[in-house]
Order: sequence, then structure tokens, then C-alpha cells
Amino acid sequence: MAEQQIQYSADKATAYRELVAEIASVVAGETSRTARYATTVSLMKAAFGERFFWCGFYEVDPRNPQELVVGPYQGTLGCLRIPFGKGVCGACAAKGETVIVPDVHAFPGHIACDSRSNSEIVVPVFDTNGALAAVLDVDSTAFASFDDVDARGLEAVCKAMMA
Repeated sequence: MAEQQIQYSADKATAYRELVAEIASVVAGETSRTARYATTVSLMKAAFGERFFWCGFYEVDPRNPQELVVGPYQGTLGCLRIPFGKGVCGACAAKGETVIVPDVHAFPGHIACDSRSNSEIVVPVFDTNGALAAVLDVDSTAFASFDDVDARGLEAVCKAMMA
């Protein structure tokens, strides 16, 4: 069993490297952040399919910089606004660090946009000046679906998308 997990992680790592290269190539020179986010979500969903039940961006609202507002995503209906510090996305925004939650139902203050989500990873997205621009939210219907390989891979995705 452990051998299968190691092989799976290696395959995931390869998939992320290929995804990062594709995103960097497709968004090169694009000045619209919305276009970059939408393209990234589309490529992520194509790469990981149903493993990514919901994936998308919550952007820092320029009118209220302590609140996230839903941006481009793929999946079921997303929450429209999330205050910093609330739920997994708000926790990520407040800390500025990747958050992996193996069981969202056990996460204090979890915001359930869709009860079918069981695990989640949220990655901060920083602009070229180092300020928080958004968070990348990925949900899975499986428990404990995300690990350090996902964290490093999605962090690389966010850097490539914003470069």
C-alpha cells in the first residue's frame, strides 16, 4: 500500500510540473488577472478532472481589503464573499500560508458552500509586489485528498500564473 502512495505522489508531482509549464506558456504576456485566473482554473480542471470537485479563486476585494470575493471557478455554486479569518479560505488569507484540511467538517468555522466537499486545500496568491491578491481554493469529495505534493504543486501554479 505504501508503495502505491509513493507512485501516486510521483505521478502527481509530474502532473503539476506539466501543468505549471502549460500555464506559464498560455498566460505569458497576458495583462488581465481575470484571464489568468480563468485560464488557470480551466487547465487545472482539465488536468485533475473530478479529483478537483471545486476549484477557483477568491480575490481580495479592493473596496474591502479584509474580504474575499469569488472570482473565476469551476464547480458547483461558490460562496460569494468570505471575510478574512473565516473558514478555510479566510484562514489562508489571514495567515498568507497554504492550508490543507483533510476533513472540512472538523475545521472550526468551515463554510459549507456544498456539503459534498470533504477535504480542501487553499493556497495564497501573491501579486508581483508580494501583496495578497487572492486565494486558490480546491475542494474534493474524498477525505484527505490533498498532501504536501499538492501544496507545492499548487503554490508553483500560483507563482507561474502571476509571473
